[in-house]
Amino acid sequence: MPKRLIYDLDFEALGAALAELGEPAFRTQQLWEGLYTRFYNDFAQFSNTPKNLRDSLSAEFIINPLHVQKTLLSQDGLTEKVLFTLPDNLSIETVLMRYERRNSLCISTQVGCPMGCVFCATGQMGFIRSLTSGEILAQVLHFMRKLQAESQNLTNIVYMGMGEPFLNYDATMDSVRRLMDPRGLNFGARRITISTVGIIPKIEQFTKENLQVNLAVSLHSADNSLRSQLVPANRMFPLSKLIPACKAYTEQTHRRISFEYALIDGVNDSREAALALAGLLKGMLCHVNLIALNPSKKYPLQGSPKAKVHAFSATLEEHGIPVTIRLRRGVEIQAGCGQLASSEITA
Repeated sequence: MPKRLIYDLDFEALGAALAELGEPAFRTQQLWEGLYTRFYNDFAQFSNTPKNLRDSLSAEFIINPLHVQKTLLSQDGLTEKVLFTLPDNLSIETVLMRYERRNSLCISTQVGCPMGCVFCATGQMGFIRSLTSGEILAQVLHFMRKLQAESQNLTNIVYMGMGEPFLNYDATMDSVRRLMDPRGLNFGARRITISTVGIIPKIEQFTKENLQVNLAVSLHSADNSLRSQLVPANRMFPLSKLIPACKAYTEQTHRRISFEYALIDGVNDSREAALALAGLLKGMLCHVNLIALNPSKKYPLQGSPKAKVHAFSATLEEHGIPVTIRLRRGVEIQAGCGQLASSEITA
């Protein structure tokens, strides 16, 4: 029988596992702190617990399910992409982006992705399986260890890597709750962002969670027909239903929603497209993140040139829509948005 991943257990489940081993309740907090504040990745490091307990835990659980298969560093040294191998020999990618005052981590929730967005390398590789909450958390803890060794901290986490987080909703939210748990990582909700292509029932469920976690929706077009071509999920969750769900989120949570928009040269980057987007979002508590499309092997079209990106941004601003032009990071190592595809860099 394979060993269980200890990161899959929440505080109560860990306590129940220790009770089965005949351990007192205070051991739960000791182990929790070792895992989530000291970032131990070997049971031998838990020196404040009896050896027989460490042996029992080691026989039943693994701590870290990730094996570093390959690491790529961008030319400027600010973006690092790691290809991890999971216990079943499948692979995922995770990206650390360093900025002047923050370190942001882009994590994966699935091996591949079932959504099939035409310009996304992850979508092009298809869907294999969802990650467990512990496999999602392990990505974060790997980089927390790394940054701690450099006397730095992780400041932001974005669920924007491989996969659609809202199609792995329970594991995604379990991982978020353990990130936020004040007994351990105590990571601020407002420093966490979950990105979705617009799975309406899950947006509605997320709204009811009433968390301070940020929500981002990948939009890419204000035209329903074009969006269906770019993002096939739009056929099931069209703009006529998605936008009201987004508005309801902002009205019920009083949280600003972000819309991701990848500009594709000659496809969705005209002044008319910008005006349509401004009209669609008018009056909503929102923010648009623009980025020129990053290249992927199976999509022939290119990202919009800088002049078009800035013109599109200016049009949105003229019509009162808050907008940011995102930096393209790690493109040459396929670490940019829409470029993650574990099958493509397997050594």
